[in-house]
Amino acid sequence: MHVRLIVTTLFVITTSMSAQQPPEGTARSAGTSAELAPPTPAEAAAIAEVLSFEKTMEEAVVRGDVAFLATILPADFRFTHGDGWTSGGAPLRVDNKEAWLAAVGKRPYLTRDLDAVNVELHGDIAITYGRYKMKQTSSPNRGDTSVWFERVYAKRNGKWMYLSHRTVHGPLRDEGQASTSAR
Repeated sequence: MHVRLIVTTLFVITTSMSAQQPPEGTARSAGTSAELAPPTPAEAAAIAEVLSFEKTMEEAVVRGDVAFLATILPADFRFTHGDGWTSGGAPLRVDNKEAWLAAVGKRPYLTRDLDAVNVELHGDIAITYGRYKMKQTSSPNRGDTSVWFERVYAKRNGKWMYLSHRTVHGPLRDEGQASTSAR
């Protein structure tokens, strides 16, 4: 329950901040519009570690590697799918660990490539905001679909764990156009 409260609190804080995006891969600070100082070497290393972890996780999703994913998901993992949720409606669905692993085990993706990911650090908690572009096995000839997300990770016993995914309403733009959000 404590983790769920932390995840909910962090989501509320970051949702209110998502209109202002810093340069890719940098930490954000709540409550200020002043320019952020560059990350310290330790923060830069942690940011790189989180980005690498996220990439490894995405590769496992494409492979359908349920065994690996089961080791990085806590028992109370939640994956909130978008659709109506991103525009104010109810989420399409919310998967728990078992439901999400079952879906991934069916290998529904040909590709899932990360794009425009930002990392916000809070000690052993990391929040990422970005998108992945994907091709699904159900429609291999269709162009990439983009999904904007906000994720929460926690470092436990020296290992990053994937606590929560929430599909969010990201900046709208055509490919090749500059983003309308500050980055």
